[in-house]
Amino acid sequence: MFTFFLWIKALKTGSAFWATLTALFYFYMVAAWGGYVFITNMLPLHAFVLILMGRYSSRLYVAYSTYYAIGTLASMQIPFVGFQPVRTSEHMAALGIFGLIQLVAFTQAIRSLLPSKTFALLLRVFLIAVFLLSFAALVFLTLSGTIAPWTGRFYSLWDTGYAKIHIPIIASVSEHQPTPWPSYFFDLSWLIWLFPGGVYLCFRRLGDEHVFVIIYAVMASYFSGVMVRLMLTLTPVVCVCGGILVSEILTTYLDLRHPTVAVEARDAKSVVQELMGSSFTGPSSPSKKRSSTNDGKVPSTSKQDDTKNDEKIGVFHIGSKAIVVITFAWYLGLFVKHSTYVTSTAYSSPSVVLASRLADGSQYIIDDYREAYYWLRMNTPDDARVMSWWDYGYQIAGMADRTTLVDNNTWNNTHIATVGKAMSSREEVSYPILLKHDVDYVLVIFGGLLGYSGDDINKFLWMVRIAEGVWPNEVKEKDYFTVSGHYKVDNEATPTMRNSLMYKMSYYRHFPSFRICVDIVDTINCSRLDRR
Repeated sequence: MFTFFLWIKALKTGSAFWATLTALFYFYMVAAWGGYVFITNMLPLHAFVLILMGRYSSRLYVAYSTYYAIGTLASMQIPFVGFQPVRTSEHMAALGIFGLIQLVAFTQAIRSLLPSKTFALLLRVFLIAVFLLSFAALVFLTLSGTIAPWTGRFYSLWDTGYAKIHIPIIASVSEHQPTPWPSYFFDLSWLIWLFPGGVYLCFRRLGDEHVFVIIYAVMASYFSGVMVRLMLTLTPVVCVCGGILVSEILTTYLDLRHPTVAVEARDAKSVVQELMGSSFTGPSSPSKKRSSTNDGKVPSTSKQDDTKNDEKIGVFHIGSKAIVVITFAWYLGLFVKHSTYVTSTAYSSPSVVLASRLADGSQYIIDDYREAYYWLRMNTPDDARVMSWWDYGYQIAGMADRTTLVDNNTWNNTHIATVGKAMSSREEVSYPILLKHDVDYVLVIFGGLLGYSGDDINKFLWMVRIAEGVWPNEVKEKDYFTVSGHYKVDNEATPTMRNSLMYKMSYYRHFPSFRICVDIVDTINCSRLDRR
């Protein structure tokens, strides 16, 4: 956000100093988070829209050229980034706009030296030639491998079903799922209806900075609907637009002066009544007669009477202003209360310790994760290796101090698929895999006793899908669905599901009579056997 602020400052002043500060904070963003690509594409998009709107200026040239040159060189000093700014498709938009601005500046310089007709013809030929050469160079460099093509992460932003089909490891993460509507109301509260009003006011003013807010609002609104985690990119612009609207309302209604209305050939009362849609008391015919007899001029006595009436009744009466101000102050107080509640309940609890509510409303703390990791730490050898799903890798390493097969930073998809295959296969297939990777313990999270829905059996299909992507002939997702096409873990579970390592570890000693039913005597009525 500070990078965006400095960019607006540099654009409004045309100062290389502010543009340099923009580049420095962009460098900090690159070093801090892989989401810096959002900034990398937002600023050139803003510059491009300004050029299309005919708002090119020397201020834009200085701001963007300085930012791009220094920011790109600085970002290339991060080992993780390296030469990506000049070799990947995600960064080509910024490079292309940098070249476009140089061309626009060049044409502006030539324009002052040539006649208008000659310049128009030359500009047309020049732009067509540059576009064709640039496009051909981009295609050639991409096909030759010099410029890397778009990554799967980029495609998943534009096609919500792409990751589920081609990159199931990305789609399996809960924060990569499409955002449900309740999340907007839960996170944004009443800002959700202030947001469009702020965008509307930006359209009313439409300065360079307002164009940036509009672009930011449109892009962030779309991306936030694709992934839950991208609500992070939407909330800043929602706060900005909401602040713009609240500021406009409070500025209007905290002004105690009555608005003046220009009167031409009509009395003041009729004009105000038309504009404000308010009813006025008192006879109006005398004032109309006075205005008609005085050639459209309103006598001073009429002005004084109308002013008194306007001060008593109307949307700009001091009482009406007080109601609006008090109402919005109450809204702001509710918003602070709601934000505090959301932060304390949804965004402050660690993922290791879970909090829930019992039927009587009292809070119940689920501390099983921490206890399990403590048991691992105290009851297993120091060199023990634990196989679990990658979600728990960091927690096991940090809290249990044990080596894991995969963790939250495992980039090798085949390695993660190996764990998925071991979990989804029969014991005869899983055991050799565990021996091959020197696994001593297998950790499975099961929430059946507590009713915890985020356990491994609930996310088991993602393990199957990831394993199927690497071994499509050995692991098949359809084998885990019933004939009717449902995913079942009860007595209707398929034989492949019941014989998988994940299923057996989850339901081990959970329902003994049920296991006898499904494994030995399938024809016996399970409910009758349970009652016996």
